[in-house]
Amino acid sequence: MSSDATPDPYADPMRFGQRMQILRERRGMSRTVLAGLIGMSPEWVKGVENGRIQAPGIDTVLRAAEALRVRDLSDLTGRSDMPAPLFQGPGHPRLAAVRAAVDALPIGAPTAAPPRAEHLAARLALAWKARHEAPNHREIVGSLLPDLIRDAHLAVQHAEAPADWRAAQAVLSEVYSLSQFFLAYQPDPSLLWRVAERSMVAAAQSADPHAIGVSAWLMAQAHRDSGPQHYDAADAVTMRALEHLDPLLPDAGDDVLAIAGALRFEAGYTAARRGSKGTAWGHWSQARKMAKTLPADYFHPVTSFSQAIIGAHALTVAVELHAGPESVRQAARADATTIPSRPRRARHRIEEARGYQLDGQPDVAIATLEKAHEAAPETIRYNGYAKSLILEECSARAASRRRRASELAVKVGLLAA
Repeated sequence: MSSDATPDPYADPMRFGQRMQILRERRGMSRTVLAGLIGMSPEWVKGVENGRIQAPGIDTVLRAAEALRVRDLSDLTGRSDMPAPLFQGPGHPRLAAVRAAVDALPIGAPTAAPPRAEHLAARLALAWKARHEAPNHREIVGSLLPDLIRDAHLAVQHAEAPADWRAAQAVLSEVYSLSQFFLAYQPDPSLLWRVAERSMVAAAQSADPHAIGVSAWLMAQAHRDSGPQHYDAADAVTMRALEHLDPLLPDAGDDVLAIAGALRFEAGYTAARRGSKGTAWGHWSQARKMAKTLPADYFHPVTSFSQAIIGAHALTVAVELHAGPESVRQAARADATTIPSRPRRARHRIEEARGYQLDGQPDVAIATLEKAHEAAPETIRYNGYAKSLILEECSARAASRRRRASELAVKVGLLAA
């Protein structure tokens, strides 16, 4: 059994309440803090732990599992078939509509003239712009996606010329790429995978280098975020896409150069997750050289790849390598204010906070997460690293840090007001 596993006596016949109490005490968490995190009273927690109150419903169990940061619901319930991924966020109110659009069977005659690919591309560009500029970007993107998905399928189905069909496929691929940003960290991983696969299929049909690069970039992330057993698949997708794009780069425009640079960094990101320091920094260095070939004010509309983002990428490598002092150095070098995208700027702040936490500076970490919330509340609300850090500091011994973390937890929706 690994050191991360929960040892006996969690096995049957221990009650749910007993398990909850052991996990709570192991975290050094008071009943009051746990009660606040799951939206119940301290008396309720006490009643469950001593067996006076029966085990709660599944929603409350899931909130308790996240608050106690269990790796698997079996730690809390005794059932080995109930995983509880910590980094999976709550479902957005727009999720059902987006899911319905993805699940719809795109057949039949259109009720109006099918949209042209160039018109869809213009709508898609506005959607990307809204994603980068709006603090409530998931709400806006979620409201736009159902119509974009439907219309992109119609454009593909009713394209008359081969060139029009390929152009429509490229747009459809990018619509599904936008969908992945909306679906990330939400409680429907199978939907995320379907969208990622559809994006890659449409990109291959389009033969468009940019669409192929974007779909591969997101597919690599989906593999990597699925855990270490999928790192090889992430690398395979990344390197195959780079092999496809490399011969095209001498004559490529900025968007294709940028997606190639973004893919190169993704290779470094995965290497950092593996703990391969030299390989990670080597890929980052190549990505930095590729960024320097782009105009100084260029910013890729999907990946945010640019000269301005390279410092943020260096911070990500250091954090994923769990190098606290190096993370703080990279955080000091990177200028978050030069990142025009609100969600990307918020994510950078979250990475900064992780670095400060690694370096033993939890007060600075909480202050940095407050900045992330100012930049894009919906980014921090759905980011597992941020949520984990906030929850940890809600039970800090230092009263001032505990208060600030609790106030932020209320804003993010982790703690009842």
